[in-house]
Amino acid sequence: MTRVLVVDDQALIRVALAALLRSMPGLEVVGEAASGTEAIALAAATRPDVVLMDIRMPGGPDGIAATARILAEAVEPAPRVIMLTTFDLDEYVHAALRAGAAGFLVKDTPPERLLAAVETVAAGDMLFSPSVVDRLVDACADRVDAVPLGGNPPDLDPLTGRELDVLRLVGRGLSNPEIAERLLVSVATVKTHLNRAMAKLNLSSRAQAVVLAYESGLVTPGRTA
Repeated sequence: MTRVLVVDDQALIRVALAALLRSMPGLEVVGEAASGTEAIALAAATRPDVVLMDIRMPGGPDGIAATARILAEAVEPAPRVIMLTTFDLDEYVHAALRAGAAGFLVKDTPPERLLAAVETVAAGDMLFSPSVVDRLVDACADRVDAVPLGGNPPDLDPLTGRELDVLRLVGRGLSNPEIAERLLVSVATVKTHLNRAMAKLNLSSRAQAVVLAYESGLVTPGRTA
């Protein structure tokens, strides 16, 4: 049973989301919060597997700040957070990923895609609206230069060669099975390398690993090698 916390300052949207989730077998709504402050308290009390988090909420921590607090204070395993917003803007995408969000969806996402997103992030993967990855790549492309051939970004010096390989492919959006096939190793080995890389770089989510891969220049938009 996947336990879900719904957070939105608009009662109509919050109730509708909760009703949709309750209609699906295997999902349990463990709480509904109308503010970032309520979300932080309920997340600690109910320990959900997934949090549907509105980004823009007045009167206290917004969704991004609440996400950062929830993940920082969570008892392992930490919940997976899907950010929901009507504003598909670069500034929110970047901030949400930095806070540790595992997904980013606009509120006009079809119900079936929303439900699939909950299942996807609960399983440990990331999920974003189709435009989000492109916008993230474009934003990062404006701010970083390519890493010279044969060199590594200074921030990534603690990583081994194989950990860099895995991080590079994660940044390109490949799943663990796809990375395993590319590197001719097992999926378990990919997970081990990724977990070690994230620990060395103090990253709390795969989403943050994607951001770092682009911001460091390890992955450059348009380069396929």
